[in-house]
Amino acid sequence: MRILYIDIDSLRPDHLSCYGYHRRTSPNIDAIAAEGVRFENFYATDSPCLPSRTAFFTGHFGIRTGVVNHGGEYADLPLEGPGRGFRSRMAMESFAATLRRAGYHTASISPFPFRHTAYQVWFGFTETYDTGKGGLENADEMYPPARRWLQANGQADNWFLHVNFWDPHTPYDHPEAYGNPFADEPIEEWITQELIDAQNESFGPHSATEVPGYTDQLPPVWRMGRGRIRTLDDAKAHLDGYDTGIHYADHFVGKLIQDLKDLGIYEETAIIISADHGENQGELNVWGDHQTADQCTNRLPLIVRWPGVTDAVAGQVRRGLHYHLDLPATILELVGGEQPASWDGRSFAPDLRGPQETGRDFLVISQGAWSCQRSVRWENWLLIRTYHTGMKAFPEYMLFDLAADPHETTNLAGQRPDVLGAGLERMDRWVAEQMYRAQRGDPFWGIIREGGPLHANEHSKDWHQYLARLRATGRGHHADRLEQFGGRPFTSGLE
Repeated sequence: MRILYIDIDSLRPDHLSCYGYHRRTSPNIDAIAAEGVRFENFYATDSPCLPSRTAFFTGHFGIRTGVVNHGGEYADLPLEGPGRGFRSRMAMESFAATLRRAGYHTASISPFPFRHTAYQVWFGFTETYDTGKGGLENADEMYPPARRWLQANGQADNWFLHVNFWDPHTPYDHPEAYGNPFADEPIEEWITQELIDAQNESFGPHSATEVPGYTDQLPPVWRMGRGRIRTLDDAKAHLDGYDTGIHYADHFVGKLIQDLKDLGIYEETAIIISADHGENQGELNVWGDHQTADQCTNRLPLIVRWPGVTDAVAGQVRRGLHYHLDLPATILELVGGEQPASWDGRSFAPDLRGPQETGRDFLVISQGAWSCQRSVRWENWLLIRTYHTGMKAFPEYMLFDLAADPHETTNLAGQRPDVLGAGLERMDRWVAEQMYRAQRGDPFWGIIREGGPLHANEHSKDWHQYLARLRATGRGHHADRLEQFGGRPFTSGLE
């Protein structure tokens, strides 16, 4: 079997038309979904980019390896120490190395490992190609090497090709000639002027008051969007940029699919479409970034079209709870490989063959590069516990009924202590299980000891310059509280 894995950075599923989005952002992805199986509740164990892809390609939860940050000690894998053999066990048990043992030629086309110096993502790959711009590539730059690889290798059998598109990730810089496909289409109704006004009274990097980061000045590379969200027109301009990025990536997904057809191998190629993380677009006052452990940042799209496996269930949806590192375990089962005993993934291959739902009872997900949050996802509930706010107004506890409130607007932690307790019990049980396998203890305590996550570290120039900006823009009371509390939440959320 040939396997094409399309990995689209920062792609949240509910902005794809095949997931019910009101804008037609993804006609080519939609077509693959119609021929395959779509998963509704597929989550990155750890977010954002570096922790997510490390977990996916190594098969291990971030709490086990300690890789949950974008900098500091907890952005690197731990040393194996005296027990290390001629080859690293982590490398030899990686996803790509395991596929190689199953007889697959493995290739990856991505700037990601260099962008984060996270070469564990490439452990075991037969071929790797760095497109060279550190994640600033548009899809028109990622597609040509993928096309060349398919032309040279596509008609061979038993290959796995990873292609990494970036366009939904900021900056929104697709070519000007592509235009704005959504200029005349409204945004979702949950975003109101009242919401925007409240967010403008608050604070935080990548919030409504500082969309690109620590200021409201968009760098020149941004072609669409706003530096600050003051009005519904600003919100629309920003969301048009994100949705156009999705549409642009989808356009080149279509080109890859056509290449498979032109080579005569489409009917013998499994196609998998997913992402490393999603993106908050106004939720919890984060615009165009991935700073939380929640429905917006950790929930991923997953579409699997596998000839001979999904044919009988084409177009169906699965709603069971799955981690993203369950996907490598599934692929290994489908190709007849052997999953390493050390992996945390569980195969959901039965979900692809028939109407079964093999999801987990609950998931525990994390964020460690912007904030330190650990969350539990079960039934219709999402419980977020914040240990370090990442310079945000996050309380210690947030509880959301995702069926009624998918955009996380109403914190129910104080109103539903029964549900809060049920979530905390699940989290505590899971953490206790992982502590016996964690190689560096709970990485959150290490990050907090370092001063906090890389992007909101209390020792950094960014932290102190942002406090000065808050005071210069009439929000000195927020700066005072950040000085008083540091990264600790100001409130419990139970008030």
